[in-house]
Amino acid sequence: MTLEDLYRLLRCGHIQAQGVVDTLTDPLLVLDAGLDVSAANPAFLQAFGVGREEALGWNLFHLPGESWNTPELRLLLTEVIPKARSVLDYEIRLDTPGQGPRVFHLSARRLAHPDNTSTHILLVFHDVTEASGLSRASAQKDILLAESQHRLKNLLAVVRALVSQTTATGRSGEDYREAVLGRLAVLADAQALELEDGDGSIDLQALLERALAPFSMQVRLRPGPAVLLSHAQVLPLSLILHELSTNAAKYGALSVPEGRVEVRWAVTGEGEGALLRLDWTETGGPPVTPPTRSGFGTRLMALSAGNDLSGQVEHRYEPTGLVTKIEFPLA
Repeated sequence: MTLEDLYRLLRCGHIQAQGVVDTLTDPLLVLDAGLDVSAANPAFLQAFGVGREEALGWNLFHLPGESWNTPELRLLLTEVIPKARSVLDYEIRLDTPGQGPRVFHLSARRLAHPDNTSTHILLVFHDVTEASGLSRASAQKDILLAESQHRLKNLLAVVRALVSQTTATGRSGEDYREAVLGRLAVLADAQALELEDGDGSIDLQALLERALAPFSMQVRLRPGPAVLLSHAQVLPLSLILHELSTNAAKYGALSVPEGRVEVRWAVTGEGEGALLRLDWTETGGPPVTPPTRSGFGTRLMALSAGNDLSGQVEHRYEPTGLVTKIEFPLA
C-alpha cells in the first residue's frame, strides 16, 4: 500500500465518520480538556441557534445563550466527568431559540483512544421534553387520584356521621328526613363551591351570601375585610351557618316576618397569627332561652369549630335574641 493509498483510505474513513456524526439527529458536541468546542454536529447548531464559527474553538460556557453557564452543568463537566469518566441520561433544562425551555437527557463520556489518554469529552443531548411532560402529567394524575380517593373517604365518613348522629327520637319521619337532607345539602353545596374555585381559596363573603341566600330578605351582611378561606375551612363553617339559620328559622328571629339577623366579621392579627371573628346577632324574634339539653346541632357546631377550625363557637341568649360568636385562625 502506497502513501497515497493510505491517505485516500484515511480520508475516506474520516468522511464516513463525519457523515455519521452529521447524520445524527441528537445534538452532539466534542470538548477538549479546557472545555473548548472541538466539534459540533448540525443538529446541535440548529437546536441551539449557534453558528459553526460561534461554536468551534469557543469555551462551552461562553457560547451564545444564557443556559450554558449553569452551576449544575459546570459541576457535571468539571467535577463529575473527570472522576466517573461517563454520565448517562443526566436530566438538564436548557433554553432553545424559538422553542423556549427544553428538557434534555445529557450523556457525557471521554472519547475512546487506543492508549487511553484521551482528554476529549463527547456530549450527546437527547430531547425528552414531551416524554418528561407526559411523565409529569402521569405523576400529577396519580397525585390527584390519590387526593380524590382521600377526599371521598373523608366525605363518606362525614355523611355517615351526619346521618347516624341526627337523632330520630321524638321526631316524625318527615322531620328526621328534613334534618338529614338539609345537612347533606350543605355538604353537597360546600363541595360544589370547592370545585368551582380555581385558586385554592374561597371568599368569605361569597360563602356567606351563598349559605344564607334562602333568608336574604331577613339576613343582613355587614361587609368586613376581604377574607380568603381554605378548602378545609369551607365545610365546617358552612355546617355552623346551616345550624344557626335552621334554628333561627324554627325558633328564632327567622321564624317571624319581622325578625332580623345581622352577620358581621373582623380580622385581628396578621400572617400566621390572623384570627377571624364572625358575629351572628338575632333581633325581633320570639324570646329565646338556653336549651335544657344539648342537641346534635349544638354539638355539631362545637365540633366543627373546635376540631375542624381549631377555634370556638359561643352562644349568648340575650333578651333581644341569640348572639353567636365564631372565632378561628385563618392560617
